[in-house]
Amino acid sequence: MRSAASRAALLVIAKSPTPGRVKTRLIPPLDADQACEVAWACLLDTLDVAARISAPRHVLVLDGAAGPWIPAGFDVVTQRGDGLGERLAAAFADTFASGTCPAALVIAMDTPHVCAGTVEAALDALDGGAASVLGPALDGGFWAIGLQRGYDPAAVFDGIPMSPPRTGAAQRARLAALGLDPVLLPTLRDLDDMEDLVAIAAAGPPRLAALARLFRSHSTAMEVS
Repeated sequence: MRSAASRAALLVIAKSPTPGRVKTRLIPPLDADQACEVAWACLLDTLDVAARISAPRHVLVLDGAAGPWIPAGFDVVTQRGDGLGERLAAAFADTFASGTCPAALVIAMDTPHVCAGTVEAALDALDGGAASVLGPALDGGFWAIGLQRGYDPAAVFDGIPMSPPRTGAAQRARLAALGLDPVLLPTLRDLDDMEDLVAIAAAGPPRLAALARLFRSHSTAMEVS
């Protein structure tokens, strides 16, 4: 277990869910409001995991409106940039600009089943001096990335195609090319479609699992052939 004096900051990058803008690959069989509920469950379950982890700084890097749903102790930073690559680079740059944390880990909101121990291990690697860490996603993307301060975040992400299945491999190759060979984290499934929803809900993130049970009780939308 990391102590409160640990060095690396923990960031969650997320979009404030609104119907029609989130989880559109779940529509149909879900409608826009139900897909938005799924996004909220993913976001809040992920924030619950992050809030349990000792770090000198917790940051929500947010696209959208903040609200009382944000856990106590989180700083909120507005996403900036065009596309995910620029937004990730800006999140690291903004965090490092404060000068308080020499390393940072960014996790996404689409792996709400992530174990706190997995995130702790990623932060431990950064605290131990790893130049970078990378969490591959089953669809070929990545669910987490961490960097030490002192490297140019723009160079890390510039030109990386942010759409699976090439994203993770391209990002890993870029880190290696910059001399930042990553410590690899466990591969996780992120939530894009109905098959993902069924599998991730079965792993037990509380809000998502409860929502999946509710959907099953009212319709056959959760059935996956």
